[in-house]
Amino acid sequence: MSLTTRVHYYRRIFRAYFASGKSQLTFWHEAPEINPRATANQLGEYYMLFREKADYAGHYDAAGIPMLDYHGVIGLQYNPIAVAQWGLANYNRFCETGDEGRWQKTLKAADWLTANLEQNTHGLWVWNHHFDWDYRDTLRAPWYSGLAQGQGVSLLLRVHARSEDEKYQRAADKAFVALTRPIAEGGVLFEILSENNEKNLWIEEYLVDPPTHILNGFIWALWGVFDYWLAHADASAKSIFDRGIETLVRNLVRFDTGYWSLYEQSGTRLKMLASPFYHQLHIVQLRVMSKVTGDARFATVAERWEGYALHRSNRTRALVEKSIFKLLYY
Repeated sequence: MSLTTRVHYYRRIFRAYFASGKSQLTFWHEAPEINPRATANQLGEYYMLFREKADYAGHYDAAGIPMLDYHGVIGLQYNPIAVAQWGLANYNRFCETGDEGRWQKTLKAADWLTANLEQNTHGLWVWNHHFDWDYRDTLRAPWYSGLAQGQGVSLLLRVHARSEDEKYQRAADKAFVALTRPIAEGGVLFEILSENNEKNLWIEEYLVDPPTHILNGFIWALWGVFDYWLAHADASAKSIFDRGIETLVRNLVRFDTGYWSLYEQSGTRLKMLASPFYHQLHIVQLRVMSKVTGDARFATVAERWEGYALHRSNRTRALVEKSIFKLLYY
């Protein structure tokens, strides 16, 4: 990331946290919570509550679809991940309360996702982001994401199960294909041999080369694959999920610094630590993974990472090192 780009990035962060009005961070940074009503053996409520996202207080378009304010030259934008999470949040509320208004919001999100699937250059159906985004490399519009594919599928499958409207199933089927194909073929999968000559299979949130294996995006995307298997007993979904779980188990140690979790595998000399929000999100996601898979190893890591956050010295060190990383890299 160039110096000029870095300056723009920090201006955006400053406005997001300290300027008046709502920013895109208002949507993302709610306290992560496990949904105690979600089960691991049927397609019911979503695994996290997304409590605040159901009542997002930011911008909406004329049809009632949430839009995120990135300020500056990006401005108001649709983000397919946000639309999916808003829909899942309202679906949870509908299941909990029976409120028809919540169901209508869920349908709005599902309809938007159905209408906004687009074919990429390989002919696969994806949800594009139609704005440039500064990451390690600038993601040039239109760009798509394994996280968007996974969470979009999770919402569409639930809406189809409740409504029995086949248009949602057709959209889920189209979107799922990208979760089965490598990046080179227009999908979102990356396969690599480990040092022990074992094949790791990642679902990438950001499609960059070399890949960065963002932890939270990988886990959320895996839930979408798991949901597809729950809905259809699809063999390809089960295989990808099982291989993803094996990859996650083998590689969690690479995300553990001994005092905090990493956000990603940046490949840089100084590692990119998770922010306090993402560290807590990792803990919640791993607890869900333990419940979904029945594998206590996820709960063990979650407990260890939760212990890291109890120490003020760890929190301070993580914040300082995260800030230095951002200044030096991206």
